[in-house]
Formats: sequence, C-alpha cells, structure tokens
Amino acid sequence: MLIHLIDGTYELFRHFYGLRRFSKGEDPPFGAVIGVLNTVLQTIETGGPYVGVATDHVIESFRNDLWAGYKTGDGIERALWSQFHPLEEALAAMGVAIWPMIDLEADDGLASAAHIASADEQVEKISIWTPDKDLAQCVVGDRVVQVDRRGKKILDAVGVREKFGVDPKFIPDFLALVGDSADGYPGIAGIGAVGAARLINRHGAIEDFPLDVLGANRDAALLFKTLATLRTDAPLFETVDEIRWRGPTPAFGEFAERLADTKLVARCARIVL
Repeated sequence: MLIHLIDGTYELFRHFYGLRRFSKGEDPPFGAVIGVLNTVLQTIETGGPYVGVATDHVIESFRNDLWAGYKTGDGIERALWSQFHPLEEALAAMGVAIWPMIDLEADDGLASAAHIASADEQVEKISIWTPDKDLAQCVVGDRVVQVDRRGKKILDAVGVREKFGVDPKFIPDFLALVGDSADGYPGIAGIGAVGAARLINRHGAIEDFPLDVLGANRDAALLFKTLATLRTDAPLFETVDEIRWRGPTPAFGEFAERLADTKLVARCARIVL
C-alpha cells in the first residue's frame, strides 16, 4: 500500500504563479484550483488511491503566539487568497481526504498524517509531496520519503543527510540554528549550515549542547526549535482506509461547472480503482 500526502497550499501557490507566466497578467478565477485538482488526480492515476491533502485554511497558527515575527498571510495576493477555500471545497467534492488546518499548519497536517499512516504495517511507503525543508524531519529510512514534484527529487534518510548534513530527527535543531526566512525566524547569528551540522553531529540535540556553546542564545535556539518542530498529534483519521479515494461525490459535477472545467469529471470517470 502506497500513501501520498500532498501539501495543498504549496501546490496552489505553484499553480497560481505557474499560470501567471502564460496569462498575461489576467489570473483565471479558479485556475490554480483546477491545476491542483489535476495534480491530485495525476497522483491517484500513477500512485494509487490512498491520498490526503493538507491545506492552510488560514496562514496564522499557534506559532504566531510564540514568535512575533512568524509568517502571516500579509502579502498574499487577493487573486491567490480567493482560491484557498474554493480549493478545499473542490477537493472535498472530488472525494479526496482534505485537512484544512487552522491552529496548526498544513505542514503539521502532513506530519500528523505520516505519523498515523506509518503505524499501519500494511503501508509500504509514504510519500510527502512538498519541497518544504521542515518536512525532512518526517523522513524515515526509505519508507517515509519527501518528494519535490517540481525539482523531481526524492529524499530518503540518506538523501536528507546528504542535503543538510544531519539525520532527519535533527532537522528542527538544524533549522533552529540556521533559521528559516520563509517561516520568519532568523536562527542564531554567526551559525551557518556547515557550522550547524558540525555542532549537531558533535553534541546531538540543542538540549544536549554544553551551556557555553550557545551562551546567551540558548533560549532563542530552543524557541526556534519549537517553531521548527512539526506536530504529529492532529487527529486527522484513524485508519488509512479513511483516506482511500473512491471517486467524486455527486456534488462534484456541479462544482466542476462552477470551475468552468467539466473535463475534471471525465478524468475522474476514467480512473480505474
């Protein structure tokens, strides 16, 4: 059994800006939504029916209460933001397991789904479809892997170590030290990727660093590690059978008309489960 977990928010951004290159500045009202739906159907066609999609229903999360500079929805273009919730509605109508995250982030949803699915011995492999470096912490051997669709790269545990210089379980420590500009925390001044990997490989987790290694920056590093650590306790489903795609709901035909793309209905019908 193969499990595919997709970062719906990332895919929405990817399709939105990908379309813009060819739309001459005119953003199709649901262009990115249609793109994501086709991507999900392609995943089902080529990888099987066990698929789940996590989205950011809102951008802000509990992490904003911990760090004032954490990322927000400010700056998201209106034409893109207006497709966030229609995407969730469209995926639900298409019969896909969809997890709109509110207090948590889509990344937490993916991490939680991977954690739940990995407990099932029938699951051979779990692919997490996102290039977000946070998700590298979820990689386990070659059973739970991270897939960069755009870059056409698959990271197993060996690949994570080759890329970051540390094992997957230390990715939160690594990000805490080097920072993550996409998420809005700076890391520890003067520590780059090479230095961070060297410290972690020498001492282990930040909690185990000798006190003089980080000095006055220790508390900040521990806070940034909390920001970088993905939650795996979201109760998204109980068994993997709940995320098996069984075809679109009766409402999907009407929804496809709203999106002005009835080809989606025909594509669903062609998939043999």
